[in-house]
Amino acid sequence: MKGLPEERTIRLAQYMVEENATVRQTAARFGVSKSTVHKDITTRLKKLNAVLYDSVQEVLRTNKQERHIRGGMATREKYRAKAEERKGGKN
Repeated sequence: MKGLPEERTIRLAQYMVEENATVRQTAARFGVSKSTVHKDITTRLKKLNAVLYDSVQEVLRTNKQERHIRGGMATREKYRAKAEERKGGKN
């Protein structure tokens, strides 16, 4: 993602708020690292747009509260897929 860091920061933050996206999802969508997203939305954004910063912080809080649920769902899906593979291989 080319352009000024300030412009990138605003775009990343707007995306996170509009889509209720995680840092990982935002990084993947814009083709930047998770570290870049995190630095932009925690450091740069606070200086650029306080209102948007507060909105992003709310999304981050929500994501942090839900991460254990997402992790459990991902693990369950992983083992379900492995079980299906084993089941399909025995026939």
